[in-house]
Amino acid sequence: MVSKKNKAELRQKKHARIRNRLSGTPERPRLAVFRSNKHMYAQLIDDAAGNTLCAASTLDKNANLQFTDNVEAAQYVGKAIAEKALAKGVKEVVFDRGGFLYHGKVQALADAAREAGLVF
Repeated sequence: MVSKKNKAELRQKKHARIRNRLSGTPERPRLAVFRSNKHMYAQLIDDAAGNTLCAASTLDKNANLQFTDNVEAAQYVGKAIAEKALAKGVKEVVFDRGGFLYHGKVQALADAAREAGLVF
């Protein structure tokens, strides 16, 4: 009988393959996205120094979201991370989808970040 790996293991394997190709620098940090069942998270990471420059999530105090697991919440996180990045002087980033498929919430976060001024 063939056993099937669960979705979390498959996503982690995809993310490892993606991370082999992507790396954040001080000039162009990595925009890492994580999506749980209830929340969305985004971070700007400088992999050369091992620092997180800024982060945004649906858990932020000033989020004022009715639901934290939908496309509107993802758009909020994308806009928030872009505003924080621009305040730090970061305009260009490398997008790391974290092994998630690029549609739905992940795509909404990316589109909102682009509209708010990030370039990737």
